[in-house]
Amino acid sequence: MSQSHSLITELQTKIHEKDPGQVEFLQAIDEFFSNLTPFLDKHPEISEKHILDMITEPERVLQFRVPWQDDQGEWRINRGFRVQFNSAIGPYKGGLRFHPSVNLSILKFLGFEQIFKNALTGLPIGGGKGGSDFDPKGKSDSEIMRFCQSFMTELHRHIGPNLDVPAGDIGVGGREIGYLYGQYKRLRGNDQGVLTGKGLTFGGSLARTEATGYGLVYFVKHLLANSDDSFKDKTVLVSGSGNVAIYAIEKVHALGGLVVTASDSSGYIYDPEGINLDLLKDIKEVKRERLTEYVKARPSATYVAGESVWQHQVKADIALPCATQNEIDTEGAKRLIENGVKIVAEGANMPTTLAAVDILHAEQVTYCPGKAANAGGVAVSALEMSQNSARLAWTFDYVDQELDKIMQMIYENCRDTAAEFGLENNLLAGANIAGFKKVAEAMLAQGLV
Repeated sequence: MSQSHSLITELQTKIHEKDPGQVEFLQAIDEFFSNLTPFLDKHPEISEKHILDMITEPERVLQFRVPWQDDQGEWRINRGFRVQFNSAIGPYKGGLRFHPSVNLSILKFLGFEQIFKNALTGLPIGGGKGGSDFDPKGKSDSEIMRFCQSFMTELHRHIGPNLDVPAGDIGVGGREIGYLYGQYKRLRGNDQGVLTGKGLTFGGSLARTEATGYGLVYFVKHLLANSDDSFKDKTVLVSGSGNVAIYAIEKVHALGGLVVTASDSSGYIYDPEGINLDLLKDIKEVKRERLTEYVKARPSATYVAGESVWQHQVKADIALPCATQNEIDTEGAKRLIENGVKIVAEGANMPTTLAAVDILHAEQVTYCPGKAANAGGVAVSALEMSQNSARLAWTFDYVDQELDKIMQMIYENCRDTAAEFGLENNLLAGANIAGFKKVAEAMLAQGLV
């Protein structure tokens, strides 16, 4: 056992003892540490200066109460958070999530992943994440506006275009970003670069809505092209029916593939003729209804309540999990292998358990981790920041082309870094090492801060 491996094991044990209840954060730590040994063996200065110890501790964790009033006049209280994890290569950058499951463990895991995801884009942005255990489902527009205004009344003290630039995530779309920015402007004045994912009328970027889903598909496109292959005639399984899933489906269809599934928290649909994107967008983006409405209007589709896409028995080539963390477990991984899936690329953050990743690797399934494959959203957020700084608005085609270039660069960086350290075809190792290398070098250069 090398000295680096011993140091990693010792630090893992230390973190597990300090944060015993933070299950998601510890999972992210364990995944990250799983393949760093070859890099640390070649760079002992990283261990000597305790960079690993520093990078696993957030620079700042904020927690605050969010009081708001519902439509019945009742006073309500939620928790708000912002985890400012690492600013070595730029201002903290990462989304805000509004969902009942939000807690410190989930936001630390997301913020930690964001460090390396952002580093892989090649753009000067650090890692952070935030949100609230507020549930926007079933709330009126007025209630959501009042909640967002209260949330920003505290958060505005801790963010800024050169300090921390939040964006959207689960439960935080264009509507919520608009209300959040409106309150920030009321308190601090016009500063469009403080939030990304804004509306096009007040500093938003074309192609930002599509960016995470499109970027995911571009990553796989370049992976396939590496073997002189393409999406043409490929059957694709997608989970989720939110922003990431919808635009992943759109781009797969544009490239000649066929997506046959989508899901929400109640169940999933299977449509062997291919997901009808216009219908899905109308249900989810316009009417904000459940997927049960899809099958009412689409005779070719079936709806399965209370189950996961990854339990479905159907032959496919590619899987794109775009829903939430840990949605693919060991049984799901085995079912994907039985179904003939050869590529699993993550549109969500950490949707595959560690044990499931091991199964995929053992069966030669190419696994594309979220910190690389779903980096398109934050990449275009950084491009939105650039447009805000320059007081410019780029065309959709220009932003889309830049996104494609960034995703190609990320794929090639992960591929080449894995090969450099004798871990060919292990894109998880390539992503972890490439992202860590950039941040660690910046931290070393800046000293003990």
